[in-house]
Amino acid sequence: MSVAARNTTFTRFLNIASFAGVLAGFTLPAVAVEETPQSIAGGTMVDAAKTMEIMSKGGVVLDNRVAAEYAEKHIKGAINVVYKETHPKVAKVAPEDTFDLGKLPADKSKPMVFYCNGSPCWKGYKAASAAIKAGYKSVYWFRDGLPAWVAAKLPTE
Repeated sequence: MSVAARNTTFTRFLNIASFAGVLAGFTLPAVAVEETPQSIAGGTMVDAAKTMEIMSKGGVVLDNRVAAEYAEKHIKGAINVVYKETHPKVAKVAPEDTFDLGKLPADKSKPMVFYCNGSPCWKGYKAASAAIKAGYKSVYWFRDGLPAWVAAKLPTE
């Protein structure tokens, strides 16, 4: 099942669960979920094959998920630079969000691929956007992230 199909299935599950809860007399808290866009302004959206190609040419792959997720499984060779967001699974960026640009390469032309758990995870997108705003020139966003990497049976650790 594709990442998009899984996300659609999950959204349908939440809708059905909410409706069932209403029928049973209780409600679930509202869960805002937004699909990430199909492009990124100032950067390039890539797939697993292009990510592998960028890595093979010396590009850096950055896992923007929390440390526990990174420790469980990540793209082999990826560096964990967490994007700490106030509003998960939505496009909104808050002043309280944190992302340590100091952990990125000093060379602003070094190719970098940002990823997280695929759409609707926004951490990779938000981190890539922060890098673009900071003046990085070779920013790539792997929208489908770790789920697509694993589905393609590419190396993880």
